Amino acid sequence: MMAVRAPRARNDPAQYDDLVGQWWLPRGDFAMLHWLARARAALVPPATRAGAVLVDLGCGAGLLAPHLAGKGYRHVGVDITRSALERAAAHGVVAVRADVARVPLADETADVVCAGEILEHVTDHAAAIGEACRVLRPGGLLVLDTIANTRLARLVAIAVAERLPGGPPRGLHDHALFVDRRELVRLCGEHGVRLALRGTRPSAADLARWLTGRQEGVRMVPAPTTAVLFQAIGRKTT
Repeated sequence: MMAVRAPRARNDPAQYDDLVGQWWLPRGDFAMLHWLARARAALVPPATRAGAVLVDLGCGAGLLAPHLAGKGYRHVGVDITRSALERAAAHGVVAVRADVARVPLADETADVVCAGEILEHVTDHAAAIGEACRVLRPGGLLVLDTIANTRLARLVAIAVAERLPGGPPRGLHDHALFVDRRELVRLCGEHGVRLALRGTRPSAADLARWLTGRQEGVRMVPAPTTAVLFQAIGRKTT
């Protein structure tokens, strides 16, 4: 008789090992991460110097990589999940296995730091933000997207999205780790990065076509509020 594995706790990193075969499936359990990666990469300008480095915190299987092609960066990905990093490396990412709250990179290493859909999975937001800003060069760009710590986000991102095609797998998020927007802005400001936030959501028209098999990807478009899913961008001034 086949053993039945007990359900994972919410936000258990072992879920990513369980789902490792889903990373690069455009209609798999991580479909929305593909949409978000494309939108995140659109905020990253082409490199302005030879040898420019982009550090991708919580890189997963490297979904950002195809969207950075031709922009001139050495793409360094940091993640704690070995199985995901193996797939990231296969897509040209320089893989570093580490906690995003303790990044083994030198100060002011990166021209760009991306932190996509990772802050809502870490228990120490201050440490993760501190590391993101520490490795960023003066004048460098911080780009992130995450989920706001609001009742609306708990409803949309967990109660609703986990039951919809394209949404996150059940149990992937723990609402207790969702991000306080004011605190995020404050923490980044303490490290010399002034953030601008904007809401984002999947295009309803694209999603309808995706659900009916008439379209392969879904665009992320501006949302009227940052109270659910949001992007943030800022430059390091000091």
